[in-house]
Amino acid sequence: MVTVVAETVPTPVIVVGVDGSASALGAVAVAAAEARLLAYPLEVVHAFVWTELRVPQGSAATGSGAPGLRHEAERVVAEAVEVARRAAPDVAVTGRVVPGAPAPVLLRASVDSALVVVADRGLGGFTGLLVGSVAVALVTHGRCPVLVVRGRPEPHGPVVVGVDGSDAATAATELALAFAAAHGSTLRAVMIASSGADAGVLDRALRHHDPRGVTVVRVVVEGDARQALIAESRGASLVVVGSRGRGGFAGLLLGSVSQAVLHHADCPVAVVPRLAGQQRLVTS
Repeated sequence: MVTVVAETVPTPVIVVGVDGSASALGAVAVAAAEARLLAYPLEVVHAFVWTELRVPQGSAATGSGAPGLRHEAERVVAEAVEVARRAAPDVAVTGRVVPGAPAPVLLRASVDSALVVVADRGLGGFTGLLVGSVAVALVTHGRCPVLVVRGRPEPHGPVVVGVDGSDAATAATELALAFAAAHGSTLRAVMIASSGADAGVLDRALRHHDPRGVTVVRVVVEGDARQALIAESRGASLVVVGSRGRGGFAGLLLGSVSQAVLHHADCPVAVVPRLAGQQRLVTS
């Protein structure tokens, strides 16, 4: 007799990366709110790197060495879980400490996630950089949409999506519709006239997507796409872009427009990476 074991498919979750910084805790609150609106469980993940640093074994009682660092990692997760539960008491929240560096840990998590949320900057890196290396790695190589929390606190306004007729822009439009539907927001679909496309591009980008009651405002503007979307971000709650559009060099994973918006937007930015799989955000 052959026993057939059904393969279980992991339940998609929203993952938020934490490192103990104030900005990461801010991202946790945003992630919890999104998990509530989008009806997903939330998982808090902290990358634990002491093994790579070759920290000597110390006394757990004194808090020195590896045991002390492990305790601190668990404290970081516990604090973030508490923040999430306060922000969204009805969301199922779990937390875990994962060995490894932050970018690889979160990239692995992105494979089975509906969304990964990070702050624009954490504890590490150079203060002169506008966006941290972990956020850049995720939006470049992630396998699901990535929400980078940046800009003004508690932003309000429509969801803005950049449209240029590319496959990346179509995926970004689908993501933007999901966010707009969940938040009860207007969607501003912005196309740059100088891209060589006409206003019909907006209709084609939206044609195959159920608007789910979302009011869609089609906007065609003149000028540079980067500056136009950054300007739109000043009155938006979220800007959504694909990692690459029609322009630029094919070998680059992150295009100039998405880079500029990621570094300079005045509100959170959601990016659909080029390598993103088939996982989609589904709203109730």
